[in-house]
Amino acid sequence: MTRTVDVPLEALRRKVLRMGSLAEAILEKAVRALAGRDAALAREVAGDDLEIDRLDVEIDEAVLRVLALQAPVANDLRHVVACKMIATDLERVGDLARNVAKAAIRLAAREDAALPPRLRTLADESRRLLREAIDSFSDLDAEKAERVLREDDVVDREEGLAIQEAIQTLGRNADLAAREVDFILVAKHLERVADHATNIAEDVILAIQARNVKHAAKLAR
Repeated sequence: MTRTVDVPLEALRRKVLRMGSLAEAILEKAVRALAGRDAALAREVAGDDLEIDRLDVEIDEAVLRVLALQAPVANDLRHVVACKMIATDLERVGDLARNVAKAAIRLAAREDAALPPRLRTLADESRRLLREAIDSFSDLDAEKAERVLREDDVVDREEGLAIQEAIQTLGRNADLAAREVDFILVAKHLERVADHATNIAEDVILAIQARNVKHAAKLAR
């Protein structure tokens, strides 16, 4: 028997998953533009981000409708709240992808802006973590979400190494300052993508297990 809340809640989930697919696609496009020094492709990202913003507004409205008309409780309420929080993180991923695309446009104008291997690895790891976080929501799989939390350290380490390499290059050749600053900014944007992926994973765990794991490592010290 289908409950009254099931249909609007599932529709809300589908909107969030659609937003997740768009966030993944826009990030992939931004990284591809960066690696290929393709300014035209990078400029497409701004338009794609508008679609993510539009979905974010639709999800806000859908959440309010479910809360007002269905008055969900317990497990259903946690899922509604998780949908809203996940949408917020996905919207920010779109913004970060747009920032990467802006750097790609600047770097495309240079002849010496080949993407460093370390930065490419960081991009791959950040995108992988985002994919796994969205999968954990799609599958309602707390174990997958836990794995995302454990793997965030990999991205943090790669970010640190990418920034260290950029600083070392800058120290050897100050003429490369603009390029290396862009590489540092991209590294920070990609690390923030991974942070939002961990936020999504935390929200999935809260929705499924009613367990708040935000700041768990810090609070356990």
